Amino acid sequence: MPGQVIEGHAKYEDECNRCHKSFSKESQNRMCRDCHENVDADIRLTQGIHGKGKARDIDCNYCHTDHKGRDADIIQMDIETFDHDGTDYLLKGAHIRTNCTACHVPGKKYREAPKNCVDCHEENDAHKGRLGEKCADCHDERSWVSQEFDHDATDFMLKEKHVDVACNICHVNQKYKDIPKECHVCHGVNDVHAGRYGSKCNECHSEAGWDRTRFDHGRDTEYPLEGKHRGVKCDVCHTGNLHDKKLDRECISCHRGDDGHSGRYGRKCQSCHEPSGWDEGKYDHAVKTKFPLRGMHQDVSCASCHRGEAYEEKLALDCFSCHGQNDVHKGQEGEQCEQCHDEEGWGDRVRFEHDMTSFPLLGLHAVTPCEECHLNAEFKMAVSDCSVCHQPDDVHELRLGQRCDLCHNPNGWPLWEFDHNEQTDYSLDGSHEGLDCLSCHDRDASQGINMSTMCADCHREDDVHDGQFGRYCDRCHITQSFDVVEIR
Repeated sequence: MPGQVIEGHAKYEDECNRCHKSFSKESQNRMCRDCHENVDADIRLTQGIHGKGKARDIDCNYCHTDHKGRDADIIQMDIETFDHDGTDYLLKGAHIRTNCTACHVPGKKYREAPKNCVDCHEENDAHKGRLGEKCADCHDERSWVSQEFDHDATDFMLKEKHVDVACNICHVNQKYKDIPKECHVCHGVNDVHAGRYGSKCNECHSEAGWDRTRFDHGRDTEYPLEGKHRGVKCDVCHTGNLHDKKLDRECISCHRGDDGHSGRYGRKCQSCHEPSGWDEGKYDHAVKTKFPLRGMHQDVSCASCHRGEAYEEKLALDCFSCHGQNDVHKGQEGEQCEQCHDEEGWGDRVRFEHDMTSFPLLGLHAVTPCEECHLNAEFKMAVSDCSVCHQPDDVHELRLGQRCDLCHNPNGWPLWEFDHNEQTDYSLDGSHEGLDCLSCHDRDASQGINMSTMCADCHREDDVHDGQFGRYCDRCHITQSFDVVEIR
């Protein structure tokens, strides 16, 4: 023998064939592993110091020689230089600074060192075993205070404000099993609804805070909150137990006190009003009725016309039914106001056609303001006689009567035309032809022109016969001159 074997192999010292096979060095590794089954298993499973790195690819006697004597150290473990990363247990955190003997008890093999936290730290377990032995689920090697428990791996994920809550707030007395998950169990004291809304807080609120509600009234109910309803607090409508009382969705059920119509317009407030406010009306009078609101009608309050029950009364659509009492014409123009007026106003864009009356407007009359002739709204009181309006302009001083239109026309007083021969039964010829009208018409004719055609009535002073030959001067004289005598 080259020398004594180590103390561990002493009992096999006389049995060389336990470690050697004649003429076959290659089989020596196999024979070592057959005895050292734990090492063999590590190599096969690529674990431990023998199953990792270069140790698994070299011969056993490269590190562990024998025949060096009973006290020889064939393990050659240098604690100061040993790389623990080559093992199955990496040293991290506080373990790096831990003395080897704290885990590797003298007299025991290194591989027998415990790997479970609780094996070394049972006396440090503040939970007294109530959370089991899987300390690594929450803690890591840095320190016990450093916690990395993934609460999301449980059936209660921590979100928003729950993330920053200390464990003992929910896990009182370090109780971790059978902890209630319902919001109201922990937050019942914060329930401003005093239990009236039930215990399903998560239907409206989220972990972000009580003020952060996620309840979508439009999605989660059949009544979306719009306009001013968005700013209304829940308690204003939900005055009782939320799940026991079904609220009426009709506007009038909440707003009866706001009904300025005193119920006369029915219960369908939404037909006219919007949630943005009572003043925001949406009723389309033109589409839903036969009477579109135009002009001044647009600003008229509903109650001005609808004074009774809106769904029962049948209002007349003609102007006169509403405005008859305001008829300044006293009924003279009939009841069809729309023939002259429209909704823009009584005095705007009056469409009356004067030519359809017995007095068409011609000449200067066409540009004369209505009030020049119509002194009040009773238009039929106006007379069509020229003299009534133009008496102050009569230069004839009524000596030619009141039928101004016999000579003049509406185009102007100077533009006159009268044919005495055609328009009367007394033709003007001879010396009569150039006479001024007032030479004969020398008296008031306001009651009508009634003049004599007898020569003597005008020429009595010119009668040299002093009436001896009678009144029929035209028997001897002609109109050319009295000096011309033609006895007929």
